[in-house]
Amino acid sequence: MRSDRKRFPEIALACAVLTTAPEGVFAQVQTGFGGYNSYGYPGLIDMPSALNRPDAELALTSSYFRNQTRNTLTFQISPRLSGSFRYSSLHNIRPYPSSQVVDYRFDRSFSLHYQIRDEARVWPALAIGLNDFLGTGMYASEYVVATKTVSPRLRVTGGLGWGRLAGVGSFRNPLSHLSDTFDTRPGRASGDQGGNVSTNAWFRGPAAFFGGVEWQASDKLSFAAEYSSDAYPNEDGTAFARRSPFNFGATYRVSQNLSLDLRHLYGSEFGVGLTLALNPRRPQSGAGTGPAPTPVTPRSAATAEALGWTIEKTGADTLRHRVHAGLADEGLRLHALSLTARTIRVEFENPTYPNHAQAIGRAARRLTGLLPHAVETVTLVPITSGLTGAAVTLKRADIEALEHDVDGSLKSWQRAQIAPATRLTATHANQDPQFHWGLKPYLSTSLFDPEDPLRADIGAELFARFEPTPGLVLAGVLRKPVLGNLDSSTRPSTSVLPHVRSDFNIYEREGDPALTELTLAYFFQPSRSVYGRVTGGYLEPMFAGISAEVLWKPIDSRIALGAELNHVFQRDFDQDFGLRDYGVTTGHASAYWDMGNGFHAQLDAGRYLAGDWGATLTLDREFHNGWKVGGFATFTNVSATDFGEGSFDKGLRFTIPLAWVSGKPRQDSYQTVIRPVTRDGGARLDVPERLYETVRGTHLAGLEFGWGRFWK
Repeated sequence: MRSDRKRFPEIALACAVLTTAPEGVFAQVQTGFGGYNSYGYPGLIDMPSALNRPDAELALTSSYFRNQTRNTLTFQISPRLSGSFRYSSLHNIRPYPSSQVVDYRFDRSFSLHYQIRDEARVWPALAIGLNDFLGTGMYASEYVVATKTVSPRLRVTGGLGWGRLAGVGSFRNPLSHLSDTFDTRPGRASGDQGGNVSTNAWFRGPAAFFGGVEWQASDKLSFAAEYSSDAYPNEDGTAFARRSPFNFGATYRVSQNLSLDLRHLYGSEFGVGLTLALNPRRPQSGAGTGPAPTPVTPRSAATAEALGWTIEKTGADTLRHRVHAGLADEGLRLHALSLTARTIRVEFENPTYPNHAQAIGRAARRLTGLLPHAVETVTLVPITSGLTGAAVTLKRADIEALEHDVDGSLKSWQRAQIAPATRLTATHANQDPQFHWGLKPYLSTSLFDPEDPLRADIGAELFARFEPTPGLVLAGVLRKPVLGNLDSSTRPSTSVLPHVRSDFNIYEREGDPALTELTLAYFFQPSRSVYGRVTGGYLEPMFAGISAEVLWKPIDSRIALGAELNHVFQRDFDQDFGLRDYGVTTGHASAYWDMGNGFHAQLDAGRYLAGDWGATLTLDREFHNGWKVGGFATFTNVSATDFGEGSFDKGLRFTIPLAWVSGKPRQDSYQTVIRPVTRDGGARLDVPERLYETVRGTHLAGLEFGWGRFWK
């Protein structure tokens, strides 16, 4: 690294404008120009900036210049925090100073970018970041960066970098004034398989300045110039000649979701970039194409007959048939009802709407046109797999008064009474068996495999669900791949652990067709706050056996506790009815926390499929429309050496509701998990319809979170 103290002009310019930007400029920072750099996180060209993207934005970027291809998935986790998972193809690389030149076909790395403060009238926006803190360390670096708006079309950025970002114009670490330990940055160990967090290197070693300017030429076109402190120390000089620290780039926004980049890098190379961004908050189908809700039917003046209405005079069974037909028109199923002269209590199942609050609102509207005038109070209880949710009690007068109120959602929530519910023992129940089946397309993906970053199958899925009585469920799924390349992976497992997951490619290759699920489950509820499940059969593509679970979850609590015990055997690779020799008893104790604002945390501790013991921490962000984005990490008693490449199990998971795409109300979704590598340590059984996810949407916090769709 060079030790000269050369500075760049942009730093001086940034200092000069700190106190000159006029009022009103700062609103442009988050909503105007600015995007992703070549590493796929908020920045200029190769360097970072202090800005964030719109909250919840999910972006896929792909950038290329000579011998470097970077594919990055970035999620704006919160208004200030973004996280990135990167898959890079690197050629002519020296992983260590004394190593031979090799190719890193797929190098995996993670980044975090946190905005410490927003831009103000005098002060710039300020952010801190970590690059490649959970990978091989090829891009390992840290930074502190400031960004200031000079005018609505001009912005400057300056920062201080460590690690890879201290390769040009470096000087002694300013943090060395706090401790001499900051003077030295530990090097990467030869043979490191990646995956470990090396905190002892953060913000250590020499530091260097970087910075740049951005100019918005038009609504669609912007330009940037930067001074880069990255010396590209691992790239072989014969393949990539770095002649200058200056980079220049142009960005053209094709649409709200798509942008193209053209770059001239380090005085010798041209590069290109593509960014595809979407936001889970914005549905692809706009307001939706589903049927409009039934209008509320206001009551006319009560007649003497209505005031004297009784069950005996009118006939409760007749009313039950009317309610059954009315709810069916809304895509809901009546389970039971209970009547008095002034009240009605309705238990129903919601197989249609992703949001249970919306289902309650639809049911309430429909009932206003079915009930006698004298009924003043409506109690609605959602049922899921035979388990009761919260009892929601509404005044009929409130339903009539608030339908078109500007604050109707808020007021209806404030006036609703939410209480625990137990199952009805009334005779006016619908005991008819429920049977549903269908044939639909499916998409199965394998993302960022070490041999191929994208594999996928498209095929046909035949599914069926039979519920002879509430709580007893027989379900099955049969898949037939039609087109794809999931079966093309020939990478053999090198795991020293039982091959509970690492033979996934053999299952994909031989499972055509595949019986991915065939189970009989019994759901029960010993008390208002305790739920139970017993499931037996072919639980998932790789394991069959029996699973038992119990969950404690009061309807008004954001905390839940559960326990699960499973005894399973490995299935044959062809996923028919055969079993292999390997069997294991596995299970976990679980704690769940609804943190509010759509954030959820889960901690599972116990024994995994390979017989290892440990714990998994999961953090998710859920949106009102059913989107979920989260990450997880599992640490067990398996050493990093025995685990193999990646050191420990970790990954990202996504749930995309198909209603978000189609605009029509439906509960199915596309789910996928992105792992840097699939290994056997920390592998958990995948059981359908675990209790927490089954019931939480019908409890107080879940209903409150989705109540904005009560009138939809």
